[in-house]
Formats: sequence, structure tokens, C-alpha cells
Amino acid sequence: MRIVFFGTPSFAIPTLDALAREHEIALIVAQPDRPAGRGMKMQKPAVVVRAEELELPFAQPQKIRTDEFLESIAALEPDVGIVIAYGRILPGRLLSIPKHGFLNVHGSLLPKYRGAAPIQRAIAAGETETGVTIMRVDEELDHGPMLAIDTADIGADERLPAISERLADLGADAMLRVLRNLARGATIDRHQDHARATHAPKIEKSEGLVTFEEPAAQTYNRFRAFDPWPGLFLESGGQTIKIPEMRTTSGSGAPRTILEVGDGVVVATGEGALRLIELQRAGKPRASAADVARGLGWHAGARIP
Repeated sequence: MRIVFFGTPSFAIPTLDALAREHEIALIVAQPDRPAGRGMKMQKPAVVVRAEELELPFAQPQKIRTDEFLESIAALEPDVGIVIAYGRILPGRLLSIPKHGFLNVHGSLLPKYRGAAPIQRAIAAGETETGVTIMRVDEELDHGPMLAIDTADIGADERLPAISERLADLGADAMLRVLRNLARGATIDRHQDHARATHAPKIEKSEGLVTFEEPAAQTYNRFRAFDPWPGLFLESGGQTIKIPEMRTTSGSGAPRTILEVGDGVVVATGEGALRLIELQRAGKPRASAADVARGLGWHAGARIP
């Protein structure tokens, strides 16, 4: 099939690679370069880097609703459009151009977790199962009929990068299967139960704050979900201290009470306790949580100030 591919981050790359092996990629469309990192230098999206490696044509338009852009896509006469985490809602005029419309790899078991951060929200909610859905794209958010659903377990200690990588590979396999069925007219559209839809809004940096008021298990789920960004952090004495490594553990007491300084720093929460294994103060490298705690004057029996 002749394909136009819309995608931006690394999550889209396994599907792009799979499509390039079995189909004709007429054009890859990604977001423009953005400043990133400490130096805020302009960086190419992961999909653009891969397009260059594959020597495939790509575009990074500032706007996708202009007549000029839409006409350029129509001139390619694509059989199908594929969109994965592109970063913008596709307009109806664009969706109608390919012969078979647009298909999407979404990182959840729809209709659960519609939105920008489905994988993170599933982990943060303590889900033990997730997956990918191949769906037809319409003008509403993650709303179209489903063509395939593949499931995957979430390990108790798995973090976002590992789960995202597995789902990206799963999505690539599922998309190839759907396209083979589409080519022979064997796809079956299943409409979503919209009454069961839940939403997965984008992650805000403020969500990484640990107050120790919630149960330890909930905080640990956020820790797994928000790796590497925004990560978890606590505030103490006017300082923001990052928590690069933690685990849940047994223990009880008033929230923020330090139960132990030794093999990590054990802190009581609203239910259970957290063992902080590493901490990082502003402008300093990651270090043993116990060493950082002693430097701050924390001790067992006190509360984190």
C-alpha cells in the first residue's frame, strides 16, 4: 500500500520501520524541530532522524490545515494514512484524502485512557494490564471504531520506558496485521462503548510532587509512570529534592515521619511507607538517600521539614 505517515516521537518508530519493510512510504510528516535539553538546542524529532536514516521523504510543516499542505498530500494519492503520536488533531479534510482513511496506533485498551498520556495514566492508576488499539481516526479524540486490540501485562515494578517500548513493538505488529486484512477487505470495525471512556490528559510537572499524604503504593505507581519526566520530587526547607530511586516498604506513622536512616530513608505515608534509595539536591549529582538525609540533618523520629 502507498502510505502517508504522521508521527513524531520514538514510540512511532517501530511501526514506521515495519511499514517501510512491507509498504511504500510516500511521505513522513512530523512536528517541527523544537528546543530541548539543558542547553535548549534545536533537536529533530525521533521520527525525522529515522526518516533520514531510511532515506525516506519527510516534511515538518508548521501548519497542516492550509490548502497548500492538503493539496500536497492529495497529490500523493495515498491508499491509507497512519498516525502515531503526531501531536496535533488531524482535520477532517486531511482524514478524507487517503482511500482507506487514517489509522492510529493508540497505547491503551480503548475506550479506556483516551488522550495524550495513555501509558503514563494506566501505570499511575495501578493497572496490571494495558495494550494497543488500532483504530480508524475521526475528528474526535481517540473516538473512532477499532480494528484490533492486543493486550500486554504491566509488571509490578515496570517503568514507563520499558512498557512504552513493548507497546510500540506490539503496535507495529498489530498495524501490519490490520493492513494485510485491509488489503483483502477482511477488516471488521468495532465501535467503542463511549459510555465507558476514560481520559488520559497530558502530564503536568506539578504531578511529580510527593507530599507523603497518599498511600505509598500510589506514589510508587506515579514514580514508575513519570520516569523519566517529570520524575518525582519532594519539597523541604525551601529546596526541591528529586527522588531518582525508591521502593515501597513496610512501616507506619504520621505522613512525612522519618522511620529509618540507613539502608535508604524510610518515610511514613498515608498508608505504608516509602524507602527513598537515592536523592538529588539542586545542582548536585544523585547520591545515596541516607547520605543526603544526614547532610540535611534528617534523623529517625523527625518529620521531613
